[in-house]
Amino acid sequence: MRHTLYAVRPITHHRVLAVVRPNWLSGDLRVGLPGTPRRKGIQRSGGVTFNGVRDIVTRAIGNRVFPAACMEIGRADQVLWAGAFGQLTYDTDAPLASHDTVFDLASLTKVVATTTLAMRHVDAGHLAISDRVADHLSDWRGAAREAVTVADLLAHTSGLPAYLPLFRDLVGRADFEREVCRLPMAYPPQTTSIYSDLGFILLGFLIEDLSNKGLQEQFALMAFECKWGELRFSPPATWKSRIAPTGDSVWRRRSLVGEVHDDNAWALGGAAGHTGLFGSAPAVGRFARLILRTFGGLARLTRPTTLKTFAQRTEVPNSSRALGWDTMKSTSSCGNRLSKSAIGHTGFTGTSLWIDPALDLYIVCLTNRVHPTATSNAIRQVRPALHNAVIEALYGSA
Repeated sequence: MRHTLYAVRPITHHRVLAVVRPNWLSGDLRVGLPGTPRRKGIQRSGGVTFNGVRDIVTRAIGNRVFPAACMEIGRADQVLWAGAFGQLTYDTDAPLASHDTVFDLASLTKVVATTTLAMRHVDAGHLAISDRVADHLSDWRGAAREAVTVADLLAHTSGLPAYLPLFRDLVGRADFEREVCRLPMAYPPQTTSIYSDLGFILLGFLIEDLSNKGLQEQFALMAFECKWGELRFSPPATWKSRIAPTGDSVWRRRSLVGEVHDDNAWALGGAAGHTGLFGSAPAVGRFARLILRTFGGLARLTRPTTLKTFAQRTEVPNSSRALGWDTMKSTSSCGNRLSKSAIGHTGFTGTSLWIDPALDLYIVCLTNRVHPTATSNAIRQVRPALHNAVIEALYGSA
């Protein structure tokens, strides 16, 4: 059955009071917003600076971890700090990164689009996380698959393998759905967690079937209602001059600018449950603020109880996964100083979003670390240090 989702009460936007112009390598946007922020914990007295954060990003650019980065740090009702760093490529004449630079968000799509749409369908009564996948997708058949639920797709416990290069032989939803639904199980479902793009590809198909609109259109309507701004699948040509390039595609034989980096998503038309969104740091920040306000009952992207259910870590052994989201642990990409209630996600292209309702804090870091190639994993060391530096700036040493 197809349904129409209810409208979301949009977050209130505030006037930016101060902007500091970027220099050649980095720019700070210090923002003061009306209203008193809900600050939990013991914050440092006096003015807060994020010099440690800036230094880490600047060194990473110097070490060619990524050519460009845009960050935003904030609370439910205000932006605390934003910075734009580097140039869009390593070419000496490349444009500077700026606060409106748009990035391929990669797997942030899983939480910003797919998981959020799933939560809204749960609220509207179109979906339950306990629903069997077989009751929604007719090709999902077989004894090993019988008990797999929507929650298993969200928590990466479905039994599906992590990844397959389906784009080499398949194009379009029908081919992908048939192939993924018939793959041999990589492990017994619900016994462990293996992060799977394939599971979220299926989840995207399932969400499309709940409505008379495709995934891209459902997300566009939600983003419009919530006034997220520059956050969308298939960015228009008018954005191209400020989109951070990703890598050179061997399969497509061209450099990618404004075209989804992931080849499976490309074969699905650019919009898929696992990846495909493009956006700027301010747009992702607006999403994060609405999540924080929903946690606090101050806005309603979803019911607060639904959001809290999705943010709860599953009981699967050795897994840090919640439903769609990852959660805080000492080895997380967010470092070791966020609270246990923090939820977040990363993206292959070099993107990251962490939201901590206990600290009333979000941290957005968008980079194009896959330019010109994705061979380096140095960002794995940068991310934890970066998040720890944010907490150091706000609260001091551990």
